[in-house]
Amino acid sequence: MNIGLLVWREIGHRKLNFALGLASVAIAVGCLIGAITLLKADQQRTAEILAAKQADVEKAGADLEDSMRKIMLGLGFNVLILPRDQDLNELHLEGTLSRSMPERYVERLAQSEIVLVNHLLPTVVKKIAWPEHHMSVILQGTRGEVPLAHADPKKPILDAVPPGRIILGYRVQQKLQLQPGSRVTLLGRPFEVLKAYGERGTADDSTVWIHLSEAQQLLGLENLIHAILALECHCAGTRITDIRKEIETILPGTQVIERGPPALARAEARSRAKDSAEQALAMETAHRRTLRAQRERFAAVLVPVVLAGGAVWIGLLAFANVRERRVEIGLWRAMGFRSSQVLGIFLGRALAMGLAGAVAGVLAGIAFGFTFGEGAAVPGRAGAMVDLPVVTLGLGVAVALSFLGCWLPAMMAARQDPAVVLQQE
Repeated sequence: MNIGLLVWREIGHRKLNFALGLASVAIAVGCLIGAITLLKADQQRTAEILAAKQADVEKAGADLEDSMRKIMLGLGFNVLILPRDQDLNELHLEGTLSRSMPERYVERLAQSEIVLVNHLLPTVVKKIAWPEHHMSVILQGTRGEVPLAHADPKKPILDAVPPGRIILGYRVQQKLQLQPGSRVTLLGRPFEVLKAYGERGTADDSTVWIHLSEAQQLLGLENLIHAILALECHCAGTRITDIRKEIETILPGTQVIERGPPALARAEARSRAKDSAEQALAMETAHRRTLRAQRERFAAVLVPVVLAGGAVWIGLLAFANVRERRVEIGLWRAMGFRSSQVLGIFLGRALAMGLAGAVAGVLAGIAFGFTFGEGAAVPGRAGAMVDLPVVTLGLGVAVALSFLGCWLPAMMAARQDPAVVLQQE
């Protein structure tokens, strides 16, 4: 007779036994596929969370860089290096300086290995009476920034004022109504107006800028300066105490003060936001790793136990089936069935059980993963979680489980002596 037809009739005749075995295979395979699906869902969710956290870090970093860039577009100098005997009240109350130091100090600082400040700019600044226009202004003399010898050149914060030119603060320009290209006299020296700054709401509105050497001549300060302006390096852990220590080691007899414009305060806030985002990323990464390790350990215990239990249950069902059919098997053998044919009937039944259980188990496992997985049921994620290797694994495990459970009972059935069986019955 046809072995396949006998297998089909065998399944139809003993539906309950076959259904129980199929359910055992489906549960075992479903547990395996469900665990894999859950772990894949966890992996994808972890990647999404960490990507979002990383985007927060990058955005915080971009905001910080943007804030610092904006500081450097204007008069962003926030570190002042002054002579040690300079009274700071004079600066704060009158916006002017009276003590001086050698201009060569800026060169000494530039040639050093200083790392906590950059954009060095020597300057003189003094409140004067402008007799030609009967008004008081703050006169500031500047030159081009002095680059650090050990660092790459940087775009200057403040463009140098060419000799013979003058830049007007907002209030000065409004009062004099001078336009770029106009001629003006300052302390007996003629200048051409280069430009006027917009309103800043600070002492800059009442300031005029000329070239450093011309300001030194007008004020009688040849080779002397009042201050060195600098920009604090936005380095991790940088503090004004560190800057003071570094500069005063290079330039003894000086003092360092920090001016904190609102833009710098915003930059510091963004720096803290960036640090917080980085800490959140590190904490989330550690949490997700711990969570995944726990799930993997749980799956490593549960899945083998369920597979072993399934194999044992299938074996018990197969033993019961063989025992109940001893007479039927004896008749098969008496009718001329060979041992290999009897073995084929039982193993064919096991194959059918494995294939049917594989389909049910894979579908159940995937459904379980999508239902209970963290963020698993997101549209478009199925393709990444359900792939051919997973389905193939489920099929292989199901067939192997069925064959493993049915092998010994099938061998017992195939080796039965029909004469002994029929005589006993």
